Amino acid sequence: MLRSSSSLRVLWVRLLWTQVLLDSVRSQEIYAPHSIRVEGDVTLGGLFPVHARGVPGTPCGDIKKENGIHRLEAMMYALDQINGDQDLLPNVTLGARILDTCSRDTHALEQSLTFVQALIQKDTSDVRCTSGEPPVFVKPEKVVGVVGASASSVSIMVANILRLFQIPQISYASTAPELSDDRRYDFFSRVVPPDSFQAQAMVDLVKTLGWTYVSTLASEGSYGEKGVDAFMQLSREAGEICIAQSLKIPHDHKPSDFDKIIRQLLDTRYARAVVLFASDEDIRGILNASKRADQIGHFLWIGSDSWGSKNSPIHQLEDAAVGAITILPKRATISGFDSYFMSRTLENNRRNVWFAEYWEENFNCKLMSSSKKDESSRKCTGQERIGVDSKYEQEGKVQFVIDAVYAMAHALHNMQQDLCPDGSGI
Repeated sequence: MLRSSSSLRVLWVRLLWTQVLLDSVRSQEIYAPHSIRVEGDVTLGGLFPVHARGVPGTPCGDIKKENGIHRLEAMMYALDQINGDQDLLPNVTLGARILDTCSRDTHALEQSLTFVQALIQKDTSDVRCTSGEPPVFVKPEKVVGVVGASASSVSIMVANILRLFQIPQISYASTAPELSDDRRYDFFSRVVPPDSFQAQAMVDLVKTLGWTYVSTLASEGSYGEKGVDAFMQLSREAGEICIAQSLKIPHDHKPSDFDKIIRQLLDTRYARAVVLFASDEDIRGILNASKRADQIGHFLWIGSDSWGSKNSPIHQLEDAAVGAITILPKRATISGFDSYFMSRTLENNRRNVWFAEYWEENFNCKLMSSSKKDESSRKCTGQERIGVDSKYEQEGKVQFVIDAVYAMAHALHNMQQDLCPDGSGI
């Protein structure tokens, strides 16, 4: 029977990607040097922006305490809860392989190749050690599903490779409307509403406040641009709202780009309200620029869920953000996570390979073993405590990370019951 043209196309793309992946695997270690591995009967992948996007030429920047570490630890917390539950996946332990996307789609794609390595058959018959003996290969674990990513642009990039290998993916934060297309992203789902919902909330807010002349500002990429598109479309349908300017923050920006944007926004001085669909790094950049231009208090910011209730976009820029209104999907604070996270120390959290870096950043100190030694910096004692010696507030999407992990767990539980109704375990 002849294959359909679409089936042949999918097969061809899969074969092409398999060759690309094989080439990539040969050029790198089987296991990434900086990733979290939790042993288990079944392994879930995890993608988190542990670090910010680096400067050109460097994939990773500074550590992200909230978007990165809080959310990453939320997955670890959920795994602990599930593995301790006798009714959910009985006699099955969930493990994890957690990777850092560095808030960059291309870097995330490279990292995500790890998730499909176990599905690629490699011919090693011609490989020999110098002694003539065949080598011992460590077989990578098979990932049955992936939790993540955070940014929509990252999820889109990763979804395109995972679907070829039929690996399900559940995002805890990607809200771009295009990800709702079941034909293109048939192995992708999410536990947060799409941007069209918050765009509607922003339109309702602008109308309620009686503002009729607003500007929009978006980070370049799917999240920012599609979010602004949704707002503009809904504002046209609602009527009585005029868009003064619609500006975009370049992907690889410089401080001068933000200064230019502020000058452009000032060209329409009566459009003081600015609707923002931007990453937290870009929000910091625009607030800094407004401060440099001595325009504190001029702009009325309306921020999307990328700003939400996070402190990182406005840390030490609070005066420039006074009066801002931000959107966040309705969520609950998970009290159990607060107790878990505040009890984390350098001693009891060795499984998190980035925790020492978080510790230094959180307590503004340096560990003796740090590669970034600075004699003028205060040395960490290791006795510091989160929430006691530093501020702590649960990041806004912690609940959604936990929801995503539990969604995977319940799906596996239901599948196990369907396939093995008379037994438990693997």
